[in-house]
Order: sequence, then C-alpha cells, then structure tokens
Amino acid sequence: MDPCPFVRLTVGNLALKIPVATKPARSVVHPSSSPCFCKIKLKNFPLQIAVVPCLPADGQAADGQVQSMAASFHLSKTDLDKLIGKSLFTGKLYLKIAIYTGRRGTTCGVSSGRLLGKVSVPLDLAGTETRACVFHNGWITVGKDAKSASAQFHLNVKAEPDPRFVFQFDGEPECSPQVFQIQGNIRQPVFTCKFSFRTTGDRNQRSRSLPSEQSSTRGWLSSFGSERERPGKERKGWSITVHDLSGSPVAAASMVTPFVASPGSDRVSRSNPGSWLILRPGDGTWKPWGRLEAWRERGASDGLGYRFELSPDTSAAGIVLAESTLSSSKGGKFVIDLAANSASNGRSTPGSSTSPACSPRGSGDFGYGLWPYCMYRGFVMSASVEGEASKCSKPAVEVSVQHVNCTEDAAAFVALSAAIDLSIDACRLFSQRLRKELCPPQDLLPY
Repeated sequence: MDPCPFVRLTVGNLALKIPVATKPARSVVHPSSSPCFCKIKLKNFPLQIAVVPCLPADGQAADGQVQSMAASFHLSKTDLDKLIGKSLFTGKLYLKIAIYTGRRGTTCGVSSGRLLGKVSVPLDLAGTETRACVFHNGWITVGKDAKSASAQFHLNVKAEPDPRFVFQFDGEPECSPQVFQIQGNIRQPVFTCKFSFRTTGDRNQRSRSLPSEQSSTRGWLSSFGSERERPGKERKGWSITVHDLSGSPVAAASMVTPFVASPGSDRVSRSNPGSWLILRPGDGTWKPWGRLEAWRERGASDGLGYRFELSPDTSAAGIVLAESTLSSSKGGKFVIDLAANSASNGRSTPGSSTSPACSPRGSGDFGYGLWPYCMYRGFVMSASVEGEASKCSKPAVEVSVQHVNCTEDAAAFVALSAAIDLSIDACRLFSQRLRKELCPPQDLLPY
C-alpha cells in the first residue's frame, strides 16, 4: 500500500508578554486579570481558537518551555496545490492570527474580547510534502501602543510531511460494502465488509475463519458488554467484519452493549451509553483492541457524544484517546490526534474531535512515554461521519503511515470508522424508524 502525501501545518508554543501599567490606563492590560486568546485563520480553512498563556514582562522566554500545540491544519495534496497556486497568482500566502484580551464569548451579541493586535506569518508551502520547514519561531511585537509599551507575542509555525493511507467505503457500512484505498485518481479495493446481526445464541461474533476458542471468546466478550435481555426500546447485536481480499477476517466491530432508551425518554443517555468492541485476530480468536462508547447529547447541540479508548492486553484500565461530540444531523469528523489543541481541554465544537485532557497527552508528554500507548503519537487517524440528514454515508478514513505496520493495523481503523458511523443510527431517537438494513429480519416480518 502506497500512502498519499499530506502536510501538517502546526501553530504552537504560544505566549504573550503584556507590559504592566504603573498607573491605570485604558491602553494597557494587566495580564493577571485579563485572560487572553487568539483566533488562527488559514485561507479557506475553518477558524481555530486557542488560549494564549500570559508571562510577566520580565518572565522566561517561551523558547525554553515545553512545546504545546495550539492549532493544526491538515493539508492534502489537493489543498497544497490550491494554496500554492493561489499564492502564485495573488501574492504570498499568510497565516493570520488575531490576539485578544478578555474572556471568550459574546454578551448581547457583541464579542467580549478586546483585540490587542494582529500577526501575519508568510508561508511558502512548496516542497513541504518531503521536508519540514519552520516559518517562524520567536517573538513578534503586537499592539498599537508606544514601542516601549507594546506587547510581545511568541509563536512557532512549522510544516512537516505527514503521509497517510486513505480509505473510502463504497457504500453504507450496513450494506456490506467494499473499501477502496485512494491514491490520487487511483481507487484500489483492499477490504470487504460484512454487516450482520448477532442473535441471542451467537453473541461471540466469530468468523468462519476463526471457529476455535468459542468458549474463551464468549467469556471475554461478555465481560465487556451486557448479555442480559433488556426490556423496552433497544438496538443490539450489530456487528461488522472487515476481510482482506483473500477473504480472511482482519478486524471487526461488535456492538457489545445495546443502545437503550433511558427511562421516560426516547434517546440513549450519556449515563447509559451503548458500546462497541473493536477486535483484531490473534492466536486463533478475536482479541479486543479498543472500545467505543456513544450516546445522544441533550441540549441545543443534540449531538452524538462518544468516547474511544484502547484496550490493554492486561487487566489495566484503558486509556481514552478521543472524546467529543459530533452533530447528529450534519455529521463531522472523528479524529484521534495526540498532539491536538491542549488549550481545548478535550472540549471541541460539534463536527470535530480532539484528544481529551485525560488522554496520554494530558500528562504533558503527549503519550510518548506511556507503554503500550507510546506507539500512538501525533496524528493517528480521522474518519468522516455523515449525519442523519445525509442520504448516503460513505466514510473516508485517513490513517498516519507511522501507525500502520500490517494489514490488520489499517483494518482496525476501518472497523472503528464503521462503528462510529453506525453509532449515528444507533443513537437516533427511538421515535424514528431505522432503514431496513439495520433492522433484524424478524422485525421486518408482516404482522
């Protein structure tokens, strides 16, 4: 499998030095009482917001501090060609950053932050698919005050090659589609998916190619999920198996905890989520690799809440790698990125995902030193998720080259993307009817 070229443009190591006024003045802000943040914009990409730490005017320079990520932009070959082409005809390409003092948000429709200044960093992205490039690393003077009282803003802007394998489902996961690897205009089939229902007598979700270890498989599967029959509204028993082109199963996603409507409600609640187990073959049986929980958020967003954690081989608790919310109606992107925006504290807007504060990166080392999770660093994977309003969902999956050493590695991420996509339907309000492919055969029989 050959990867596609990608470039990761990152903004990090932010800091702000604001001079302290010797006497009250409107033009000077006291850093101890005014939180700061910035808005980061790259042409045609969504705006990103990050908190900016304040340092004393005579404090330690940010150059000697631990690098922290504030924002990142993932550029495909198509994105690069567009940005480089525009810079050729319209002049230099710039990364634009606006720095604000005051709290984020709005009051009576008016932004509560006060603009301190703006910074533009010129970018030359040509050749960054093969070599790293630092566009800026150091302090910049911002603000309109006198030069002796101007604020100082520190940032690091760099681009690095980040090649990825790109996969595309050829149809809805529940329709047992093929999965293609995409490289430019070339589409090559690499996997097939088989969607099925587990019955009460076959909860071990085993493939014909893995007939042994039935009793042991049933044992650990029941420890992850719920074997009991639950009264009331529920969706259960879904599973999807990923096969390579020879027909051998290489990964699976199995619904191990039913998606059940909470009492007196029509939705799956956060307090009682449904869950999937992502499985990989090993020693003649399925072994757990990760666990995905999903539920329906309340409130204005009415989104799909989820949490994904790796399942260790030992009895140790799993480590959460992604936890966020997607728009139930519009969908978004599921992302595992262990160098994501640390300023967000694991909270992101609907339609995207960042690694939470309780993930390995929350320890300050971005998960690099936590075995067995040290193999996962930086960008890991992303998957597009269509919402309920979409007529057809064909998930696109990107996986970092550094996290794929064999076919089973790639297949596990494909199975995870299928599970998050199917969770949109599993978490539909129970007043809404599912499409026929998601209903067990007995539910389709005429009365």
